[in-house]
Amino acid sequence: MTSPFRTIFDLAAVAEMRELERAFHEAEVREVIDRISLPMLLERYPGRRGARNLRALLGSERPVGITRNDFEEAFLALVDAYGLPRPRMNADLAVRGRFFEIDALWEGQRFAVELDSRSIHGTRKRFESDRLRDRILVAEGWRTMRVTWQQLQEEPEAIAGDLRLALYP
Repeated sequence: MTSPFRTIFDLAAVAEMRELERAFHEAEVREVIDRISLPMLLERYPGRRGARNLRALLGSERPVGITRNDFEEAFLALVDAYGLPRPRMNADLAVRGRFFEIDALWEGQRFAVELDSRSIHGTRKRFESDRLRDRILVAEGWRTMRVTWQQLQEEPEAIAGDLRLALYP
């Protein structure tokens, strides 16, 4: 049995960076890890496999981007692959006294992306609430974009280009 920090340290040697980020975030959320113990392990084992990834993760200021499903994970992978700034994923946003959960949010640019699937957004209730949220956000100066799974799979370059235009008008 190993400590949570040792587990993260060991995981850094075998996991992809995104998997490491997700595991690190989960450990922080569950409050089973702190940022103090990992640097001590890095100091003790500076050349260990995975140490570079762990150092990069600890020194990173960019949001980890919490994802809940494969669609969100694929979207974040596209953002990373095209060198776009990371959004806050599943971010809470308060507008006009209402709270909305936004799939991908770039607050500084006042830009939101909703990842639409028929299974989640296909109900009448969800359809109506999505349009209400879009209407309120646009009226308050936000820009929104909707992306489907099929679009993400078939047109990643076009989506990346559209995101770049939206983020850097």
